[in-house]
Amino acid sequence: MAKGVKTVFFCQNCGYESSKWMGQCPACREWNTFVEERVSAAKSPGSAKGRGPAGERRKPVRIRDISLDEETRTGTGIGELDRVLGGGVVPGSLILIGGDPGIGKSTLLLQVCRNIAAAERRVLYISGEESLAQIRMRAERIGEIGDSMLLLTETDLTGVSETIERERPDVCIIDSIQTMYSGEIASAPGSVSQVREATGVLLRLAKTLGISIFIVGHVTKDGAVAGPRVLEHMVDTVLYFEGDRHASYRILRAVKNRFGSTNEIGVFEMRDSGLREVPNPSEYMLDGKPENAPGSVVACSMEGSRPVLIEIQALVCRTNFGLPRRTAAGTDANRVNLLIAVLERRCGLKLGELDAYINIAGGIRMTEPAVDLGIAMAIASAYADRAIGDRVIAFGEVGLGGEIRAVSQAEQRILEAKKLGFETVVLPKANMKGIKEIKGIRLVPVETLAEAIRV
Repeated sequence: MAKGVKTVFFCQNCGYESSKWMGQCPACREWNTFVEERVSAAKSPGSAKGRGPAGERRKPVRIRDISLDEETRTGTGIGELDRVLGGGVVPGSLILIGGDPGIGKSTLLLQVCRNIAAAERRVLYISGEESLAQIRMRAERIGEIGDSMLLLTETDLTGVSETIERERPDVCIIDSIQTMYSGEIASAPGSVSQVREATGVLLRLAKTLGISIFIVGHVTKDGAVAGPRVLEHMVDTVLYFEGDRHASYRILRAVKNRFGSTNEIGVFEMRDSGLREVPNPSEYMLDGKPENAPGSVVACSMEGSRPVLIEIQALVCRTNFGLPRRTAAGTDANRVNLLIAVLERRCGLKLGELDAYINIAGGIRMTEPAVDLGIAMAIASAYADRAIGDRVIAFGEVGLGGEIRAVSQAEQRILEAKKLGFETVVLPKANMKGIKEIKGIRLVPVETLAEAIRV
């Protein structure tokens, strides 16, 4: 082995470093995640930590001397993306976008480049996966892009950092982080060491030069960003692009955001000309809802500041097995089992020998407790084989005693239901205290689950 090169073992899940192989990682407790890598002892770009772009030492400053004018957000021209980011892109931020292959990550970022370039701001798009001709073919599909956008195909980390320092763009796109390669680290691209080093270099460039950098990250079969977990800790914002790539809808969700809320979602529709925003997800999610169908109930969930109406479908049938099946798509299966137990114990529904299948139509995943009442009413409707009115909406949290608990922002949910033409709202009685009189819609307050089913 060459002098100055040593062999270490890294955990692929969390990035823990060890001098020997171990079956279980002592940091994240995952099994068989250690890989062997050769690491060079050569001086790395990280040794310039604490220095500015010209190499000078940075000095500490008082907090009152810091100007907030530099933190003015830049709009991307895509309202749904700006909503998820918290109002736009903060200069000097490092944003990671992950998602399944073919979901539309590169298409979304190319549309961002087109909008920013149209505003006469400099954009640098660096790709390690596609040629320049391939990028242009994809760009022609979404529309014409201005001359202030520059393209580069490069995987060498040194060349990438030199180009960014020379061009000084306002926004930079790295597609993808797993293809970036540093010659100072003796391991393959996409390994723990390479991903960590590349992210560290890009983080330094973003903070010292004030450049907003978007990073595209591949995901594993479990849906998490491939590479060390420290990657998500280093960046400012982590966005996940969700949805079935064979369907037309896409959902953008923030799981980490230092400059905004993580509760907001953005909804897109994939078309031939790229991604199109869906400004009213409720109308989109309820499109195609069957009329007077047993087991179908509309519920309302709050995604950040936006109320989203969703259709909950339930199917109950006699089991052909010794143990009844409980299947849930789009919500927590354990929560569904809890609600079935409450229905059987508190409402007298004999569900112990029946299979129960729950589905949230539209492919969106909802975990807010406010959809409990909708799920329970859908199961009861399927059990009795009686349809609930098409103009009825229900929301509320269900407790183990069968009580209906209050939820937040009830008035906004009611106004969203009224806007879409619903006539009746079944809601917790505890929420009636803070709701002003709303004309044109009937409110039915309930205290228990049994009362809601009777209504």
